[in-house]
Amino acid sequence: MDGTHCIGKRAAAILLGFFAAAAIAMPSAQAADRTVSELIPAGQTVGVKLFSDGVLVVGFSDGESPAKDCGLKEGDVITAICGQSLDTIEEFRQLLAENGEDAAALTVKRGSRTIELSAEPEKDEDGEYRLGAWVRDSMAGIGTMTFFDPQSGTFGALGHGICDSDTGLLIPFGCGSVMRSSVDRVQKGASGTPGQLCGSFDLVRDQGWLGGNTESGIFGRFTRPEAYQDLQPVPTAARSEIHTGPAVIRSNVNGTETREYTVEILRVYPKDSGVGRDLMLQVTDPQLLSATGGIVQGMSGSPILQDGKLVGAVTHVLVNDPTRGYGISLEEMLENAPAA
Repeated sequence: MDGTHCIGKRAAAILLGFFAAAAIAMPSAQAADRTVSELIPAGQTVGVKLFSDGVLVVGFSDGESPAKDCGLKEGDVITAICGQSLDTIEEFRQLLAENGEDAAALTVKRGSRTIELSAEPEKDEDGEYRLGAWVRDSMAGIGTMTFFDPQSGTFGALGHGICDSDTGLLIPFGCGSVMRSSVDRVQKGASGTPGQLCGSFDLVRDQGWLGGNTESGIFGRFTRPEAYQDLQPVPTAARSEIHTGPAVIRSNVNGTETREYTVEILRVYPKDSGVGRDLMLQVTDPQLLSATGGIVQGMSGSPILQDGKLVGAVTHVLVNDPTRGYGISLEEMLENAPAA
């Protein structure tokens, strides 16, 4: 089912269905060493479904349009039409149809502000009322689970937020869920061409709810944590404990098998170097290099362990050198996790 809406057709994210999001309670970095002294480093890929709060404007049709005329911009989030709230493309279409050709009042989130705009929809050749804006309400894909807290049932994954592929902006969180997944094949990375994990996931049976989409990762609570109950928790490390030298990452690059692979932490950056860029690492494991070429898309969230402790997660690959990439510290992930 299409996850965008406009006059004409466009490649789209998957639109799958809607689930209630459970509130979660995650500790701050200051409390992490007291309340979460041990976590399970997962390393298993998961399917992720994320639905936005409102519909995200990701582009415009060619030429003049009501959307452009009224002042809409890419990255705007339309949350209501004529005072009626909406979350889905179907609701967006329905409210435009009910409004007809009259001027429609749009409630729009633009960054931290909420603004009101007025647009006069136009009828297309099929008789539908349109604004001439491409909008998206959902994303789906595969990422890697970083940690699981067996005491609270909460988890963190990806190490970075889920952003819209067209605008590059963080998708405003509405609700979402995670599912079991399996890696079917790997597109190896090469200089200038990031690789990726290609797989499938169970659309019917959710493992847990999402509670937030942040710059430091996605967070939620498991309802079916059985996949991680046989794994052993390890001590967590503060940012100050991370150092250059040998480490390992735990990743799933074949089927459902999770393994540890050797890496080298090349540099630890100052705290203000940017979210998700706390350290640089290089893959040194021959088996992982042979299988993937290094770090590929889908491995984001792979837990990093050093000196027997969970220190962070893989976040980005260097496009010109897939053997190297960035990581986020566990402390940074916990610091930015949503709280109930």
